[in-house]
Amino acid sequence: MKDVAGFGQFSELFRRHPRNPILTASEWPYPANAVFNPGAVQFDGATLLLARVEDMRGFSHLTVARSADGVSNWQIDPQPTFAPHPEQHPEELWGVEDPRIVWLEELERYAITYTAFSERGPLVSLAMTKDFRTFERRGPIMPPEDKDSSLFPRRFKGRWLLIHRPMPVTPGAGAHIWVSYSPDLTHWGDHRILLEARQGGWWDARKIGLNTPPIETPEGWLIIYHGVRTTAAGAIYRLGLALLDLEEPTRVISRSDTWVFGPRDLYERVGDVADVVFPCGAILDPVTKEIRLYYGAADTTIALATANLNDLIAHLKGKK
Repeated sequence: MKDVAGFGQFSELFRRHPRNPILTASEWPYPANAVFNPGAVQFDGATLLLARVEDMRGFSHLTVARSADGVSNWQIDPQPTFAPHPEQHPEELWGVEDPRIVWLEELERYAITYTAFSERGPLVSLAMTKDFRTFERRGPIMPPEDKDSSLFPRRFKGRWLLIHRPMPVTPGAGAHIWVSYSPDLTHWGDHRILLEARQGGWWDARKIGLNTPPIETPEGWLIIYHGVRTTAAGAIYRLGLALLDLEEPTRVISRSDTWVFGPRDLYERVGDVADVVFPCGAILDPVTKEIRLYYGAADTTIALATANLNDLIAHLKGKK
């Protein structure tokens, strides 16, 4: 059969796992409509995913799934691990979504930035944990509408740094990736644009956002972000790369011109939201340099793709 979409001519840096999708709602221990967009860390000798789970009302919560090999035999918490608490946190009235997990060595805790879905729109909230069983909610750290956020794992000149994506209300302003600084993880300021959505016919024109937490490399901070292209048939979510200066992460060293991963296979093109690949977590093997990218496919299932860190950096070298 001919490859009518032309994907056979396009060599992607990420390789899909042959067992994709690796997790579906049918494997969940309680009723769920969809499982997708997981945060990911290596924890206690296993791969831990903090998956977004959409219930049969359409509201989302977060649930832990653990696997020794990161692919199979998942042990899924029997009940929601991190459920919305609108009684104490009204900003979570319509659910919690899309977690990014970062280990903060200074605080000896994992920081989880996530989207709280409030009556006034989505916003960025923060929680802390040591064990993924008990959580300390810090509440909203950015007002609506704002999402697609992650902390860097350490301070820069004494301040924490957050990547996020506010949504402008001015028509045509574009949705760009921003950064903000804080001395204490509570009070935020010095806001500025980190990466602008391009214009015109680009794959990442008008709307972009962070995907996985920044990955520290000797060459700089590797950023995986999504671009949204709106077509007559709907939106297409694809992934691109950027490299930030190691000590001044607001300085962009390079950015990919092309997307490096996009919807191709059936489970990515058909689902609750078609044509979406959306990772919230990536795990780097420090020895082999393999990156395991855990992503939501069509807002319906969880899939896995791998790449070599050196290949991603090589792809970015020479780009401005």
